[in-house]
Amino acid sequence: MLPTVAILSFEGPDRYSLVGGLGTRVTELAQAFADEGRTAELYFVGDPALPAVEDVSSRLRYRRWCQWISAYHPGGVYDGESGKVDDFAASVPPFVAGEIVAPAAARGERALVLFEEWQTARAAIALDAVLRARGLRGAATLLWNANNTYGLDGVDWPALRSAATITTVSKYMKFELALRGQPALVVPNGIPPRLLDPPPVALVDGFRRAFDGRPALLKVGRFDPDKRWFQAVDAVAELRGAGYGARLLVRGGREPYGADVFARARSRGLSVAEVTADGRDAASLFAQLGAVREDVVHLRAFLPEDLLRAAYVAADAVLANSGKEPFGLVGLEVMASGGLAVCGSTGEEYAEPFVNAIVVDTEDGRELAEYLRAAVGDAAPARAMRAAGRATAARYTWPTVVEGFERKIAFAEMLQH
Repeated sequence: MLPTVAILSFEGPDRYSLVGGLGTRVTELAQAFADEGRTAELYFVGDPALPAVEDVSSRLRYRRWCQWISAYHPGGVYDGESGKVDDFAASVPPFVAGEIVAPAAARGERALVLFEEWQTARAAIALDAVLRARGLRGAATLLWNANNTYGLDGVDWPALRSAATITTVSKYMKFELALRGQPALVVPNGIPPRLLDPPPVALVDGFRRAFDGRPALLKVGRFDPDKRWFQAVDAVAELRGAGYGARLLVRGGREPYGADVFARARSRGLSVAEVTADGRDAASLFAQLGAVREDVVHLRAFLPEDLLRAAYVAADAVLANSGKEPFGLVGLEVMASGGLAVCGSTGEEYAEPFVNAIVVDTEDGRELAEYLRAAVGDAAPARAMRAAGRATAARYTWPTVVEGFERKIAFAEMLQH
């Protein structure tokens, strides 16, 4: 059996912990290591109402951390963030040293410990110190990964670089770290192989019937200016002005910027409606979607994976058009499902303009509208891009990514030996 791996992250698989791509990344990466034959443990700031320890399988264990703090902060993983950062940095390192690294050393193995994002930087530094104090530093390989630029200005870079090998998810992020004087190894994100299976036909057909022949654009993500929500709204207004009756389906978060997005839509002459439905009742959702005629539809519903993937396929295009995207996991998930992805041009290195995706270079809605006209007005290019997108996604499944990751781990072990 391969040595044990511990993954330390704020986000994780719980609804309480799953905010964006980070939670998806660590959950699937932990599963991929377990599938490879390692014993994997995922440490994350979990739902306070769920068990502190959960054995997902014989090789995969979840450890929910900071639950005593989370009980006072029901708003999610980042509610009460500073206290959780402090607690995580103080309590996780000695536990991992004793429960993961020490047993590995006794077996003559070298444990792998992966830290994700700025919230765990202090924990990485602390674990390095604990292991050195206990004479165990040679029994562990420490990697710290940057998924985004958020919080990087507060990282103690000399201490972190001394404690762990720094990795990141794209050449774009490697460049961002280089601007801060930090060299990094690039290990891309991946997707689980199951996403290459087509979503249920009945769900895809349900969305198409609800769209009633009108071109439908879908955008899923946090309400954040970086996601270029205004560009999406402006593109719909431009398309409608050109005679294309496109409408935009929005599945956003709870961020206050959402009010600005819908105000922008109204200022461009677009009508706005809300659809609130239980995503577990697909028939009700389809009925409500079919009943509204507004230009922008705010879906206030949790969409399970199969339903979301069906929406990706049924929509004429999925707008993952971020202005600053470290990797772009949504775009890759759209491609795997068989949808047509619209990406930005930062970390989405897998996206080839007009080959496997639509790629926008600016935040101008007119650029996006121009490119979308081809997808809305001519089915042949759209079909070709969808097919090429699925082929691309097949190269980014976690088993393939982990195979390359193991080579980077071997290099990190050499550096830390």
